[in-house]
Amino acid sequence: MLLIKNKIKQKPLHSCCAFFFYRILLNKKKQEKNYCFPNHEYADVDWDNLGFGLVQTDYMYVMKSSNDGKFEQGQLSRYGNIELNPAAAVLNYGQAIYEGTKAYRKRDGKLLLFRLDQNAIRMKISAERMCMPSLSVDQFIEAVKQTAQANKCWVPPPGKGSLYIRPLLIGSGPVLGLAPSPEYTFLVYASPVRNYFKEGSAPLNIFVEEEYDRASRGGAGGVKGSTNYAPASRIITTVLKALTRAKSRGFSDVLYLDSVHNKNLEEVSSCNIFIVKGIVISTPATSGTIISGVTRKSVIEIARDHGYQAEERVIPVDELSEADEVFCTGTAVGVAPVGSITYKGQMMEYKTGVETVCPQLYSTLVGIQTGQIEDKKGWIMEIDRAFFTHNNISD
Repeated sequence: MLLIKNKIKQKPLHSCCAFFFYRILLNKKKQEKNYCFPNHEYADVDWDNLGFGLVQTDYMYVMKSSNDGKFEQGQLSRYGNIELNPAAAVLNYGQAIYEGTKAYRKRDGKLLLFRLDQNAIRMKISAERMCMPSLSVDQFIEAVKQTAQANKCWVPPPGKGSLYIRPLLIGSGPVLGLAPSPEYTFLVYASPVRNYFKEGSAPLNIFVEEEYDRASRGGAGGVKGSTNYAPASRIITTVLKALTRAKSRGFSDVLYLDSVHNKNLEEVSSCNIFIVKGIVISTPATSGTIISGVTRKSVIEIARDHGYQAEERVIPVDELSEADEVFCTGTAVGVAPVGSITYKGQMMEYKTGVETVCPQLYSTLVGIQTGQIEDKKGWIMEIDRAFFTHNNISD
């Protein structure tokens, strides 16, 4: 069994969160008592110099599965280390999946979540592929909402970033032979972030990887498995190896080709890729080796709304030399322009700037995410005031 233990040195709760926690302790015997956070207070963070790194917030959400694979009622807990059995499936066989989403703060203090149902559905698909039980869509959404509101102090001011939220499902039960875990733990934690790439909003410089593959046909490259990104499997080791090598040569990231023919575009290490030629915007079709990104899906729809012809298809690497513009999309990266791509020693440069397609799509996407543009698609979930009883909190 996984035990939640606060082995991280506990820092004092920020005032708004401390107020909330104090009220819970004060009213433990009042079963139906509700609590809420103040609406307009921030943690002590240098918002102007925020990057994309872990900033420890106050709370995380924890939910465990029962023996029949059903998940019990989850709880918020103080952020802290977790204790695992050495034989846990996640440690031995990498049985873990995750999602990534963001919470944005409006000028009136309310929090916004973007297309959260899509993340919940994708986690269910990932869980099935990785032989794991899955939460219901409602359980997933509720967990993320509670985590966002409990850490509201850490949501950056408007225009200064967002609260990156990481739902994580791991095989926490012990297993020696190769088999699915007998127990699973669902965790949600968060961190305030801004730009994913060190370049900030500057155009990226990408290298086409020919030696290593990111994913292969019939594998798990199309799901959000943790082993697709970190050194616990061949795929992860490949990604980190190729990315580390590319960055040492001055590139921002790596663009992978298909593993069968080594000639068709797949995706960048942490995001999907699009190419633009005239009014046609193309992105590689998701055929089992490419992540079906929520941002990718949203940008395709926004592009069509803007009058562009957006298509999903097989894209030969040779088309990079004919493209007018290239950009990447993802929850972490947003919509990022690509200034150049290097393939077989040849650097190809692309249009960037305010008159290009990328900033148009970026402005619309961010406008919807932050509440500056009316949401006519039903993509936004607004959190005004979140209420909890003491039963929702674990010391």
